[in-house]
Amino acid sequence: MTDVASIEMNDGRTIPAIGFGTWPLKGDEGSTAVRTAIDSGYRMIDTAARYENEDAVGRAIAASDVPREQLFVTTKLRGDEHGYDSALRACEESLKRLGLDYVDLYLIHWPLPRVGAYVASWRAFVALRERGLVRSIGVSNFTGAHIDRLIAETDVVPAVNQIELHPLFPQAAQRSYDSGKGVVTQSWSPLGRGSDLLGSPVVAKIADAHEATPGQVVLAWHLAVGAVPIPKSADPERMRQNLAAVDLSLTTDDLEAIAELDRDGRIGGDPDTHEEF
Repeated sequence: MTDVASIEMNDGRTIPAIGFGTWPLKGDEGSTAVRTAIDSGYRMIDTAARYENEDAVGRAIAASDVPREQLFVTTKLRGDEHGYDSALRACEESLKRLGLDYVDLYLIHWPLPRVGAYVASWRAFVALRERGLVRSIGVSNFTGAHIDRLIAETDVVPAVNQIELHPLFPQAAQRSYDSGKGVVTQSWSPLGRGSDLLGSPVVAKIADAHEATPGQVVLAWHLAVGAVPIPKSADPERMRQNLAAVDLSLTTDDLEAIAELDRDGRIGGDPDTHEEF
């Protein structure tokens, strides 16, 4: 089984260097996929209230032979639950759906600046951490300006910022900001969902040179730049291939070639304007 290293967060806890994403897996398919991922060696499982699959994730965790303390479970606050009291309730409801006493990481899914309640939500996150319902707290899709406001008003720095990140949209400035604050950058859509990234001749050439898959090359790029990818696949063999990317070391030339793929190609929403409830 592939041995996955851990990365230390700014709160003293650690996070696995690669995880398993669950969007849009639901129901029995979702439970089966998560159980297979755990059996394949994944120890970090990423879900969200917005995905409507926390119950499926919870069933898979309950059915697994892996002890709870060896798993790292992330979920997220959905947009229509922003606010202090509502965020407290939302976390408790997520825990009920997951069937867990705590989650290892709780994220604000989107900042929703027009709503203007992410600081109040963050204060609730701090309280949830103090109560032991969550171990670490972080954000998702936040810019430097959003995080600066959290720090200015609460003195609490997020442990993680989960953002859209892949070679077509490498987010160098945001990664640099996160690193400067001691924030771990986590990558959603790490394989460039819906794009031609995995069919790129550049990626194919590197994959051939390393006797690897295109997906492994892209995931190895994330690891090389210090990001934590959370690829999703319902296929057992693809799960194992993705996890094995931790054993692939790219050369400087490989990384320079991949850097040329940058086209500022955002797939998802803009954090300053995107709204998801």
